[in-house]
Amino acid sequence: MDLGLKGRTAIVCASSRGLGKACAMSLAREGVALIINGRDEAALAATRDEIAKATGVKVTAIAADVGTKAGQDALLAACPEPDILINNNGGPPLKDFRELDRDALLAGVVQNMVTPIELIQRVVPAMTRKGFGRIVNITSVSVKMPILGLDLSSGARAGLTAFMAGPARELAAHNITVNHVLPGMFNTDRLRNSTGRMARMQGRSEDDMAAQRKATVPARRFGEAHEIGEVCAFLCSAQAGYITGQSILVDGGLYNSV
Repeated sequence: MDLGLKGRTAIVCASSRGLGKACAMSLAREGVALIINGRDEAALAATRDEIAKATGVKVTAIAADVGTKAGQDALLAACPEPDILINNNGGPPLKDFRELDRDALLAGVVQNMVTPIELIQRVVPAMTRKGFGRIVNITSVSVKMPILGLDLSSGARAGLTAFMAGPARELAAHNITVNHVLPGMFNTDRLRNSTGRMARMQGRSEDDMAAQRKATVPARRFGEAHEIGEVCAFLCSAQAGYITGQSILVDGGLYNSV
């Protein structure tokens, strides 16, 4: 299916590896020019070269922390009027909620709620003028179900989801959509790190903990990053213009609901 995206431009945050990289690759395969982002300059450069070689699109790498104004300024200097914004960022590490002080709480909210909202505020004026915009926020299945120890990440991402519910409806009249992709357990560094922490907390091996987590997924496997990338690309497509304000679960059936 041609997604009607050839010639568009996208900013993809935190895209040097993992789910962000997968979203960038899927968009590039549709002919979207990219501004990718990360803090590890070596990993970012490697991803830039890999995507450019595989797809032939222009890929600009911006090494910056999107949680800062300077980082956001750098992204928008490279692409002042993106057609597509993919908000993605790491979350606070696994931690007992009793151990979170005020500074940690505020940092988590800035990381997973305030930062994407700030970027959305800055890109929608140009999208409105052009009559096209696609915004996808990568959040988490934990917005809908608890994951013990990820309470701060869950709360901040749920706050982003609730905050954007109204603006998503307002922006729809300008052919701008705002949707959220909720990954379940995906085979990424973040999953491996959290599995290791859980194993240490319970005095078990990482392999045993990974097997236990995998067994809770009806699909009986962890997701692969490209599966998120393809969903993200579709939500950015011309065909998805009537989908907005939605939280799309990509979790192998983990969230148990009708």
